[in-house]
Amino acid sequence: MAKVCEICGKKPMSGSHVSHAHNVTKRRFYPNLQQVRAVQNGRVKRIRVCTRCLRSGLVEKPA
Repeated sequence: MAKVCEICGKKPMSGSHVSHAHNVTKRRFYPNLQQVRAVQNGRVKRIRVCTRCLRSGLVEKPA
């Protein structure tokens, strides 16, 4: 399963690990995704959503 927000499309970013000796290696920063039950097209579905979308109210939760 892809680490992508199903609302805004937020994806992992690339960056670097930097040690005290300033050795640099590649790493990935992942979005904070949560699995939530949400209403999509009139049906309840489990989707992966980033916490920014959850906090901003872009996810309609079932009653």
